[in-house]
Amino acid sequence: MQRFLSAPEIDFGAIRDELGVSEDYGAEAQYEADHAEDRYAADREDRTDLPLVTIDPPTSLDLDQAVHITADADGFLVHYAIADVGALVVPEGALDQESRRRGTTIYLPDRSVPLHPRSLSEGAGSLLPDRTRPCMLWTIRVSADGTATDATLRRARVRSVAKLDYAGVSADAAARRLHPSIAALPAFGELRRRVALDGGAVELDLPDQEVIRDGRHWTLRLAPDTPADMWNSQLSLLAGMSAGRIMADAGVGLLRTLPPANPDAVTGLRAAAAALGVSWPADITVGQFLAGLPKGRPSTLALMSAGANLMRGADYLVLDPAQERPGADKVRHAAIGGVYAHVTAPLRRLGDRFATEVCLAITTGQAVPGWVSRALPTLPRLLRSAGSLASSAERAGIDLAEAVLLAGRVGERFDAVVLHAATEHRPARVFLTEPAVIAPCDGDPGQGERLTVMLRDADPSTRKVAFAPA
Repeated sequence: MQRFLSAPEIDFGAIRDELGVSEDYGAEAQYEADHAEDRYAADREDRTDLPLVTIDPPTSLDLDQAVHITADADGFLVHYAIADVGALVVPEGALDQESRRRGTTIYLPDRSVPLHPRSLSEGAGSLLPDRTRPCMLWTIRVSADGTATDATLRRARVRSVAKLDYAGVSADAAARRLHPSIAALPAFGELRRRVALDGGAVELDLPDQEVIRDGRHWTLRLAPDTPADMWNSQLSLLAGMSAGRIMADAGVGLLRTLPPANPDAVTGLRAAAAALGVSWPADITVGQFLAGLPKGRPSTLALMSAGANLMRGADYLVLDPAQERPGADKVRHAAIGGVYAHVTAPLRRLGDRFATEVCLAITTGQAVPGWVSRALPTLPRLLRSAGSLASSAERAGIDLAEAVLLAGRVGERFDAVVLHAATEHRPARVFLTEPAVIAPCDGDPGQGERLTVMLRDADPSTRKVAFAPA
């Protein structure tokens, strides 16, 4: 039995209070953000001739990236502009210190709490349309076989000509009316995805819950999964892998890493596939197997969920030229299939600003700035802590929405799919498509099983929801 559930009000403020998250940046940091100036204005290359466009959620104003991509017989030429936060934040000043304390933008359904004050993150630093802005401009050549053959980085000034969104780009692509600046994006994205999967990359297409206000009511749904999301992610991955390779070759910088999957986890995934009756040929990689699963089937949801066990141990690694270089497995991101760094979201993520400055220094033959070198050893701990806080906020917001929307429905029945079977340490978890809920379930239902469940508990005060087999 399916039904649409909504609630007129949900108070997410208590979660911000509980986590100690606010938009009070302190007077000095706020002043620096309000009066941010481009410290490199006189040295920038003028690339306002590039008709760049941004692709973001419709309501986003903190626009980190803008793109222009063209195709020719040799492949693709990508111009990828990234907000130049390093030029606007005074090194080791009050705003720099405050951003290090925060580490990342925190998202809750009603509003975000930005890493930097909105006057910078949604103003002076954002690549808003029809505004001339400072940027770090990546220019990357991608060959016809999908290989990145050349990457350069420089400071430039640019001017975005349009603010696009994922659903609109996907619809325009289907109707063959894409903006000229990204007419080549679908072909580029599909090519780079094939290359990544062939190289061992792993994608997990798990249900992504989203709490939204629909008119005057809050609802839970699955986040839209559009082709443009994947195409755009391939742009970010291209820049991140280019940056990672630049820093790894030079032996200095900040990488995002993930160790190879534990063989036991791969064996467990193969056993789960066999138990669910899903064929997995021996010559197909994990990533190719998961990418080839039909969307929407209970067995696919269960296997994607089991595949999360492959993604254990993500971390940050500082490369120090004064120390011995780590081995190849230590610097790679196994799920991406190569060396990788975060460099494309400096308005929202602390480490991107520092990694980009390292890349610029290396590619221009300059010394890494002292303020960057001093910060690098401290960043992994800051980023781990910020990532944990962001995950806690996201989960708490969804948990609260689930509990509020289901309160008063105890005893009702819902159709569900079992994502995880019960173990010694945790109950089974089930997935409801309407409303889009993931929650514990009593008993011992089998992974991938379709079943009807009864809502046993929904308590907004504890943000807990639980089901039992009906």
